[in-house]
Amino acid sequence: MNMRLLLLFFLIHFSVSSQEMMTVKNKQFKGTGVWNFISTNYTLGGEVQLQLAKTENGGLLKLSVVTTNPKSMIAGTVYVYLSDNSFISCIDKGQFENTENSLSSYFNFTAAEMNKLKKHNITSIRFNIKGTSGNFANQIGNFTAVNKKSYYSSRYQNTPNIFETAKEINNLYQ
Repeated sequence: MNMRLLLLFFLIHFSVSSQEMMTVKNKQFKGTGVWNFISTNYTLGGEVQLQLAKTENGGLLKLSVVTTNPKSMIAGTVYVYLSDNSFISCIDKGQFENTENSLSSYFNFTAAEMNKLKKHNITSIRFNIKGTSGNFANQIGNFTAVNKKSYYSSRYQNTPNIFETAKEINNLYQ
């Protein structure tokens, strides 16, 4: 009996501790884990980090990339493509946090858009990096990141090579 109780405690602890938080302007929101989508055309890092959080009015998308120029920014409209062949466009509201090594921008989702994200996985995301280019500077322009855990996969692979974004977003509401 004690072994079952101990096992139950560890399962509850693991499920609670796997929940992540997103902090924006000193406010904390319940968020998903960070997904490292692959971008073959943003060659500086090859990965784009995405995280979603639940807010009072809908949701929040955090989009981050590595950089060599913290004066650049992820700006403009971001397009989030879903597994049902639809997309959500996110208008730039000027919410960003840049550090020496990374660019991060935040985009809002309505409650209806979050409901859609709960039902369909994100397949890719299209975004813009604006700034000045030069020798040894990060890339600027339009980029796409796809929902893949690794560049390569095999048909003999037992686990899917994608992040189950819809499942994780659903867990925010449980």
